[in-house]
Amino acid sequence: MKSVAVVCLLLAALAVVHAARLRREEKYTTKYDNIDLDEILNSKRLLNNYVNCLLDKGSCTPDGKELKDNLSDALHSECAKCSDKQKDGTKKVLKHLMNKEPEIYKQLEDKYDPEGTYRKKYEKEAKELKEQ
Repeated sequence: MKSVAVVCLLLAALAVVHAARLRREEKYTTKYDNIDLDEILNSKRLLNNYVNCLLDKGSCTPDGKELKDNLSDALHSECAKCSDKQKDGTKKVLKHLMNKEPEIYKQLEDKYDPEGTYRKKYEKEAKELKEQ
């Protein structure tokens, strides 16, 4: 009887370890990591298309839909599932919007952070991006 209990405990422990590993390995797709962010940020037309997608005011490209589908989770999880390239891209886009397109930044902030939760959570990072 003791051996059955030990086997059950080992199986349970293995299941917990496996589940934790899966959570650690879960990442957003890197399929769109090579999109030219500078081209988008320097084109009012392209930028507005993405913004309209995120604000539910227009259709979404496949990469825009992927961004929209994961944006809330990325904010909530501090981009835990983001690749390094996605984290760098996020900083680039936020810096551009905060410094050069504050009205767009405000619209996105109003939609994705109406209570100001993330504004407070990322206050230090936002200040650093605005100072650069």
